[in-house]
Order: sequence, then C-alpha cells, then structure tokens
Amino acid sequence: MSAPHRHGGDPAVGPRGDGAPTPAGPVLPPDREEPSPDDHSAVGRLAATVERLREEVRAAHAAAEGRALVELAKGVIVERLGCGPAQAAKQLAELAGQAGLSQLELAADIINQAAHDRVAEVAGDFVRTVRQPDGPGTDPGADGTGTDVRGTGEAGADGTGGTRAGGSVAVRLRTAESAALNAGDSQAVAESLLEHALAPLGASAVAIWTTGPDASLTLCGHAGFGADEPARWRYVPPGVATVAREALTTRRTVRFPSLGTAGLPSIGHTRHPDGGRVAVPAGTGGRIHGVLEICWPRPLEPQPQAVERQIEALAELCAHTLETLPVQPVRSRALSSAAAGAAELVELADGLYDPALVLTPHLDGEGRLRDFRIRHANEHFQDPAGRSRGAVDGALLLEAYPSTAGENELFERIERVYATGEPFRARRTRLTALVDQVPLASAADLSISRHGDSVLLIWRIEDETARLASLLQHAQRLGRIGGFEEDVLTGEITWNGQLFDLFGRDLTEGPVSLRDLTAHAHPDDEDAIGRFLQAVLHQRRASSAAFRMLRRDGVTRHIRVIAEPSLGADERLLAVRGAYQDISAQHWTEVALAATRDQLAVTEQESAERNRLALQLQHAIMPPTTAPLDAPGLDVAVRYRPAETESLVGGDWYDAVVLPSKKILLCVGDIAGHGIEAATGMVVLRNALRGLAVTGAGPGQLLSWLNNVAHHLTAQVTATAVCGVFDPSTRTLRWARAGHLPPVLVRGDRATTLPLLQGLLLGALAEAEYEEAEIQLEPEDTVLMYTDGLVERRDTSVHDSLDQLLATAQAPAGGLERRLDLLLTHSKSDTDDDTCLIGVRVT
Repeated sequence: MSAPHRHGGDPAVGPRGDGAPTPAGPVLPPDREEPSPDDHSAVGRLAATVERLREEVRAAHAAAEGRALVELAKGVIVERLGCGPAQAAKQLAELAGQAGLSQLELAADIINQAAHDRVAEVAGDFVRTVRQPDGPGTDPGADGTGTDVRGTGEAGADGTGGTRAGGSVAVRLRTAESAALNAGDSQAVAESLLEHALAPLGASAVAIWTTGPDASLTLCGHAGFGADEPARWRYVPPGVATVAREALTTRRTVRFPSLGTAGLPSIGHTRHPDGGRVAVPAGTGGRIHGVLEICWPRPLEPQPQAVERQIEALAELCAHTLETLPVQPVRSRALSSAAAGAAELVELADGLYDPALVLTPHLDGEGRLRDFRIRHANEHFQDPAGRSRGAVDGALLLEAYPSTAGENELFERIERVYATGEPFRARRTRLTALVDQVPLASAADLSISRHGDSVLLIWRIEDETARLASLLQHAQRLGRIGGFEEDVLTGEITWNGQLFDLFGRDLTEGPVSLRDLTAHAHPDDEDAIGRFLQAVLHQRRASSAAFRMLRRDGVTRHIRVIAEPSLGADERLLAVRGAYQDISAQHWTEVALAATRDQLAVTEQESAERNRLALQLQHAIMPPTTAPLDAPGLDVAVRYRPAETESLVGGDWYDAVVLPSKKILLCVGDIAGHGIEAATGMVVLRNALRGLAVTGAGPGQLLSWLNNVAHHLTAQVTATAVCGVFDPSTRTLRWARAGHLPPVLVRGDRATTLPLLQGLLLGALAEAEYEEAEIQLEPEDTVLMYTDGLVERRDTSVHDSLDQLLATAQAPAGGLERRLDLLLTHSKSDTDDDTCLIGVRVT
C-alpha cells in the first residue's frame, strides 16, 4: 500500500506520538472570561485549576478519538497487506513519514480510500474544488467567511495546497464521525460535531432535534448555548413554527443568513439575534429522525458547495446516531421492533369498517426510500379498479396505483407523513384508477397516519346516489323544509318524514291535502291560502303563500308553502309538487329586530355619552400634554398617550409634583380594567397619593397607605404603581413598586432597569409592606417611569419587551423631551392600552 505524496503539516491538528490531534489551546465559552494571570486570590487559583483540568479532559478526548482513527487505519492495512498489527503500525509510520503527514491525516486518507462513503466523497469534492484554477480556493475559517485553504502549512505538490486542505477536512469529518459513533447519547454527539467539524466552519452552537410521532420536536443534544437556553427549548409542540420545523416540514435544508430577518424563533435567538442559521433534516430510508440545526454568531455569507456537502454529511451521520441511540425511551418501549409494529397495525386495520392499507417503506440498495410495499389490505378493502385483495397484497404502491404519483400528490403526502409523523386528513379527495387503461375517477375521504415504521392509509368511497340523498336530507333538515307531491287524478299524496314532523302528525295519520289546508291554518290566513290554491289548481302556475299553522299540540308555526303544477301533454293538471318551510325563526327574528332597533339606538346614544364623559374625566385629570415642572436641579417631562380606541377608557395615571419639603414626588400607576370604573378609581388613587405625600413619608410607606385606600375605601379596585421621591439637595432617589415594572436608569450610553423590589399590587390584601430602595443619581442621569402600555405585546415575553425598551432608551436622543418622543415612536406595543411615561434628568 502506498500513500499519496503530500507535504506540510496541519496547524490545527499536529502530529503526536499516537497520531492524536494536539489541542490548539483552551477554548472558553463565549460568556466566560479567562482568569487573569495577576489574580492570586483563592478564587483565581481555583478557576485556573478548573480550566487546566478541563483542558486536560479535552486533550484526552481528542487523543482518544485520534487513536480510534489510527487504529481503524491499521486494521485496513492488516486486511490489505495480510500482515500483523505490529507490521501495520510500522507501515503506517513509514508511509506518513514519506508523505510528510501526521499519522492521523494519513489514517483519515486510508479510511476514505477504503470506505468510499459520503465522508470520502465530501473530502474528495473539497480537494477537487480548491484545486480548480478558477475555484474559490478557500476553506471556511473560524469567522465563517473563509480563509486560505493552505492555512499556515506548506503548499501541496501541485502548488495549490488543495491536498493539505482536503486532508484537514477528512481528519475533521472522520474525527467527528468516530466520536459520534462512540458516543453514549445524543448530547455527546452534539458536542463532538461542534468541536471537531462545525467550529472550524465558524459555527458557535449546534442543536440536535428528534421528531416525535406527532411531529413534535424534542431537544436531545446541544452545544454552545447558554445555560438557560436548552431548558426553555426542551420541547416544541406540533404546529409551532421554528427554524427546525421549517426544515422538517419542507424536508430540505433551509438557510437563513440572519435569524433576525427570518422572523422565526429558535434556540439561542436572544444570544445572537442576527446570526446565521442552517437546519438540515436528518433521516435515513425516507424517514426523518430529527433535525440538525447549526448557529453562527454573525450573519452568514453564501457558503461554497463543498461546505454545504460537509454539513449534509454531518446531518447524515446525525441521522444514523439518532436511529440507534436511546433518545426516546418511551417510544422505543412502545415499538419494540418494526415487525411487531406492523403486525399490530395489521390487526388494527382489520378492525376498521373502511378500506385500509398497511404500507411499509421500500428502500433501494443505498438505503433511500423509493416506494411503499402494501403489507396488508384489510377485509373491507375495495379497490377502485375492482381488483381483489390478493391482487394488491405485497405489491408496491406505485405499481398497484401509479396515479398516486401525480394526482393530488397522494404519494408525496404519504412520504411526508412517513418522514415527519404528522398525520394527514382530507375530505372528498379525487382518486383515479385505471381499468383496462381507462381512468375511473371517484371521490373519497382520506386518512394517512404513521405507526412506528409503517403507514396506515384509510379511504372511504361514497356512492353518488347515496351521497346526493344524504345531501338532500341534510339540506332539508337544516332548512326545516318538507317536500310533498299530490296526484290530482287519484288523490294520492306523498310526504317525506320531515314534513310529518313539521305538521306534528304521526306517520299513521296520513298527509294533509292542499284543499284541507285551511282547516290547519289560522282563520285570518284563509284568504291568503285561497289565493294560493286558486293560482296553483286553477290558473296552473307556480305560487307561494305564508300562513300560521295551528298544530294540535298547541304550537303555532309560521309556514311558507311553495308549489308548482305538473301538466300533461294536453295541458291537463296531473299533479302538484312543492314544499313547506318552517319560517318561524325568521319571522320572530324580524319581529325581534324591529322591536330592538329603537332600543339599540337609545343604547348606542347612552354608550356614546358615557364614553364621552369618561374620556372628558380622564383627560381632565390626565391631559395628554402638561406644562413643564419647576424643579430645581431636575428636568421633568411627561407623556400621556391615550388608547387608540377612543371608547376604551383606561386607568393609567401619572403625577409629578413639588412637595412642601422641596422634594419631588414622581409616580405612575395602572388601574386594572377599562371604562368609567377604572377612570374614577384612577382619580381616587392619584388624589389620595398627593395628599399622603404631604406627610413627608417615604415611597414604601406611601404605597402601604395607598394599598389601604385601594382595599378599604374603593369598590374592588386593584392597581399597580411605582412611586419615587427625589431630593434635589442630595440627588438621591428613593423609590418603591407595587407590582409594577421597574424604572429604567440611563447613564451615559447604557440603559439598565433598577432592581425588582418586592411589593404586591395595590388592593390585593388588606395589609402589605413594600420594599424601598435608594439610588444616588449623577449629573446627566435620566430615570424613566412608565406603564405597561409602552412595552406590552401579545406575542412577546415581558423580558424581551424590556430588552427592546432598553435598546431604544440608550440610543442618543439629544435631550429629555426628544428621548421620550423616541420611546413612544419606537414602542411596539399592540395591546390598545393607555401609555404614561415620566422622564427625569439630573442637571
């Protein structure tokens, strides 16, 4: 065996005595900092020791994985040369020396030549790509943008350096493959993929999702994310749109250059909101076992095709590990084997009253899904072409029903159900079967579901005559219509069952003739019935009439009768056909509408007046704009934005007033609810706080007193509030909160929220204490107090909304008034609530 002639060493994976990769140095998580060498404290020494031990563990893992590749290459040499292990080791060392490579690089090359698998193809394609004169000549580097394929090593024999780069790719992929195959769980697989294969491509994190029988997603492996991210993304229910879901439903690789512009949430989106994402379905034999999601810290540039093939090879490796590793123990116990699952499904299909087929996947020699085998046709099987069960049992689906490949994309839907596990239901789907090369179409209701490794296909073909009869019966029942036919010559009358119910008669009593209709009607309607009979029986034209029918059970119904004559060849009247319809509901609805129109007009006028008065009261106490406050050493600005719906009167309030002690009271609050009650409650609490503040008490005591007012002196009023007292002489702000969002401090070019102090909302309990805090403000500091109408969104958590507020608040504004205007302008709230905002700036 001879090795390809190569020159240069791998700067990322250096040669060792055992061929294992040499660690390039400690790699710390992004959110941690390396201990300072000048830190001689006990904590610093402990951190340095922990980091050294972690590095030794990583080095040991890398050495073990490298030795696994070297030992595998020795096995190939033993098989090829027929020598012993010692001779194979010596031969490997000599070949590596001749080629100028490390034993690890040569081992990866030998394995590629022997395997001829997907990894070998990817490495070979990469070499051919970088050797092309007009090719990109780059290998993605740590920043994801691509670096010179030759790195710092020497150029290859042809001067391109492609051999060196291809060896590096092969080593990385083979090392990742070896570590994944030897991993005990999918978490170890994720860590191996990131460390050996994806981090060199510039990726910062990786997530492995496994799919459930209901098309849900479960996070079974992750690496590179923060400590709290995996717990929040442990399970994604079916139907929730995420990056991984997009790859699962489309069954193809999806790429998002920037997650922020994609509009899809995913794990780690708060850490790198503008980073790139790639999600690849991980499946074997046509079935998707999970999704490999890769994260980049920055926007992702278009990747070379060689890099895309590397990612697809990693997804294929991930699929094989998901298929074998115990990532879903509950599911593995329920389905002990594919054969047992199919046998159970056969029994289930035989218990159905509708035709059903049990399908199992049919794979080609390379393990790709090509068709489905009809494992079983149940006892109620009805073939659209008239074939027996034996004619289709054991046949391939596309051979037995070739039209499924084109019509309604039925075969593709079966593939999708098998791949994702998400069931499919459809009514009145068109099915076509070939009978002697003549297409025979029929409509059927379809149900497709996956059970283990099999698919259950159920359909119900409805007879056209029965379908029309059922449709007519339901239409008559819903419309409360009964049909009749009366033979004028013989006197025979035919009613349907609905008409007997309409008249309140038993089937044994027989129908009522048209000439006897007045005996069952209100006396005042006899003339209308007479004109109707004259038009139908004598003038021989279609007509209708409305009358009140008096039933024997005392119920009066409003009925409309419609009839038309049936004439013979000599224009003689033969029969009358028609229908009775119960229009009682329509009649009483019209009466009720007429009776309530005036009441509705009065109610609308009263409601408009009520809302107008409430808005006047609210705006009188809380005008949208207010005069500037005369406070020495402090600039104070307020903004009040009423709700977008003028009739939606809220309870948001604010106050900024100079107290007799020359201190300044600052507060905002929000009464629960809307309408006149909320507006009056707002007036009570605002005025009560003004009066209490004159005592000189601190904000915690003020809120405690205000809680007593809300609980004892108002009618079921609850509210949130934040209260602060600013002392201009010392520039200190004492503040407390009652279930309200914390204030925001803007200092320099950074905005932060003040601590979340303890404090229940006002009015919840009879007695409550409120924690109080004090902050020393500096010149040019700005403090913002606001109600939730500024930040609250229905589709966003409060934490994310506060992050958006802080990002807007810390932007340069050019003055306090301008800053408040920017906050209102960039507010993304969608709750149609009032917004109160106070800003104070220390001068």
